[in-house]
Amino acid sequence: MATKTLLTIEQFDQLPIREGIFYELNEGEVVTMTEPMPRHNWVRDNIARLTGNFVEERKLGKVFLETGYRLSPETVRIPDVSFVPADRMREIDLDKRIEGAPALAIEVVSPTDLAEELTQKVKQYLAAGAKAVWVFYPKTREVQVFRADGGSFVRREQETLEDPDILPGLSLDLKTVFDQQ
Repeated sequence: MATKTLLTIEQFDQLPIREGIFYELNEGEVVTMTEPMPRHNWVRDNIARLTGNFVEERKLGKVFLETGYRLSPETVRIPDVSFVPADRMREIDLDKRIEGAPALAIEVVSPTDLAEELTQKVKQYLAAGAKAVWVFYPKTREVQVFRADGGSFVRREQETLEDPDILPGLSLDLKTVFDQQ
């Protein structure tokens, strides 16, 4: 049986920086992020634009693209999109990795993503304090929402996505998110 080489956060931080390559640390194991495809980026960018505009207009906090969060001493994750509320932004050093989970972590599923890995990410975000995780499936044009209270639900492209506990007033038209025009 092969053994895994586990890294500490200090060793992880010493990995060479290469343009276009991102690493996550999954319970001590290095995960190299794959290059996202155009459909993935289109959906990610639509989510970031729509939620970002909403958040900025209301001064609710900040929406980040592909920003690192240290979820535990041995886990660093980079959600595709994330939201940090204004009150928490005051304590964040924008020149360092964010400690703890965002209030909302958003993942856009790529063809290479495995269900087990996505499930693990969702559990890690929620265990670290995220209030919700939205997982977008571009091919099936639906979103699965996981809540910190253990609840979950699915929204399809003809519906809207709302989460009044995290982003009161936001009604995300999923057709607009998934459309490529």
